[in-house]
Amino acid sequence: MSSRDSHPGVPFDASQGSGGAADVLPLNEKLRASWCRPLQQVEAYWEAMRGGRNVPPRSEIDPRGIEHALEFAFIAEQVAPTHARLRLGGTHLCDLMGMEVRGMPLSAMIVPVSRERLSHALAQVFAAPARAELSLIAEKRLGKPELCGRLLLLPLVDDFGDVNRALGCFVTDGPVGRAPRRFEIVRSDVMPLGGGLAAPVPQRVPPRKGGSASRVPYLTVVKSDS
Repeated sequence: MSSRDSHPGVPFDASQGSGGAADVLPLNEKLRASWCRPLQQVEAYWEAMRGGRNVPPRSEIDPRGIEHALEFAFIAEQVAPTHARLRLGGTHLCDLMGMEVRGMPLSAMIVPVSRERLSHALAQVFAAPARAELSLIAEKRLGKPELCGRLLLLPLVDDFGDVNRALGCFVTDGPVGRAPRRFEIVRSDVMPLGGGLAAPVPQRVPPRKGGSASRVPYLTVVKSDS
């Protein structure tokens, strides 16, 4: 099942042009664009880590697997059913906000009018669990040129089997301009992984022996959450 929401004031006609924030193209068109390649790299890595499982574990995420997309990647932690904070953030997210983003709520990058839509997407990512992709347009003001973006959220489980982390990717097309840049959600695509709506009951299992010692240190473009 897929949930597709569009902003009533923004057209989705691919014939109107390309590259500007006023042109919000269909999903397949955006994924063909070079600026969206990090999204594909992060999702391909996440799919490979899934294997035959519904959701991959956070402990198995290795930054070397997405080294060409690290500046756009992040790890978010669920802090309430509809809210998440950034535990790790690539340099592109820091550039957008003009500051270190570690510990910041993900909603800080979204304009207030769109935060309810973000909360709805986060609730489904963690509860269904589901994959979510959001189309974004930044506020345009003095020193802040047109800027469109895409935000990808992919669920992860912790050592106890709870879906309370997300591997994310945040890409934009255009000059960042004066930070901070905050975005309006103009479209959301949410796909439950198992085809159902209810979250499976997690099985609480003890963490694997030596799990914490086997984690790989993060590269310099991502801040450690330890």
